[in-house]
Amino acid sequence: MTETRFNTPFGSYQLQRMPPRPRETLRAWDAADEYLLTHLDGTGAPPMSSRVLILNDAFGALSLALHEYRPWSASDSALAQAATRKNAQANDIPRENLRLLTSLEMPDAPLDLVLIKAPKTLALLEYQLHRLRPLLSPATRILVAGMMKALPGAVWKRLESLLGPVQTFPGRKKAKLMEVQFGPGLVLPPNPYPTSYRLENTPYRIINHANVFSREKLDIGSRFFLQHLPEGRGEEEVLDLGCGNGVLALMTLHRNPRARIYCVDESHMAVASARATLETAFGPEVRAEFHAAWNLDLFSSGSMDRVLCNPPFHQQHAVGDHIARGMFRDARRVLREGGELWVVGNRHLGYHQILKRLFGHVELIASNPKFVVLRCLKG
Repeated sequence: MTETRFNTPFGSYQLQRMPPRPRETLRAWDAADEYLLTHLDGTGAPPMSSRVLILNDAFGALSLALHEYRPWSASDSALAQAATRKNAQANDIPRENLRLLTSLEMPDAPLDLVLIKAPKTLALLEYQLHRLRPLLSPATRILVAGMMKALPGAVWKRLESLLGPVQTFPGRKKAKLMEVQFGPGLVLPPNPYPTSYRLENTPYRIINHANVFSREKLDIGSRFFLQHLPEGRGEEEVLDLGCGNGVLALMTLHRNPRARIYCVDESHMAVASARATLETAFGPEVRAEFHAAWNLDLFSSGSMDRVLCNPPFHQQHAVGDHIARGMFRDARRVLREGGELWVVGNRHLGYHQILKRLFGHVELIASNPKFVVLRCLKG
């Protein structure tokens, strides 16, 4: 049975991953969380008056352990924030002890302690370090931790070039820890994010914040999906589930300006990118809504005519289809009778069988050696 009790020098906490799934095999924390908290305690925990910021806390492990400091905790993941709130409630931690920020926000005060879990995307770390600098001083303590597989040499180089000298500590349980000494005299290049590129064969620009999938060019799955997008049907409600930078929503509105689009992604940066993409193309009055959410609970059952989905097959560093399965179930619930779910996915993932059990009617619209486009009818 998977361990759920997280024992730290700052207390013991019951932690669960989200979304919940039967026979969970992964913990809601890792050895890097343990290493970071043990090192912090062993080298002298800061005074309770310290201003503490935590970056990229997956399920609230660090935030809950240090909740008495009332830390700021910034994350790009709406799912991670939902898990943090749920775990805090399960451990009777007051809501006001956790100040949750999105990845596009930063505290409004200088910081005494910064704890960084190395993110999967190096660009996100680079963006965060640029945003951090105005809040730091030589007295700020900066600790960075991650599992070794998530800490390539480029992480160390970014830390040293954007913050200051880095001290590394011996690895423990495949986790690595670094401490950064802030260098106020460093001359930095401008923060390069967000970036943009022109969508091929169109007049449109795609806007990409740092943590957006395929932010430098159109990914091959989306390119294939765009070749087979369904035709518009006048007034219709279309949901782009896992919207990323909004390219599917963009071309749906291009083909059918009378549609109303709903862009949903669990990444705050993805939703911000989709909004920027659509508003750049069609103006601030664009017929679209944008929601950072890890499920579709904010939508009524039977409220959508069509759902478009290019689902991820990983959650942070864990690979699996449980996220996609949840997205497919949510899509079926919000579709009207006769509504359609359109999915693009890698052939080897076997989405056809999953969708067949959920919808009954599944049609193969197109395929190539790598991808399939499937149309699922609710009825």
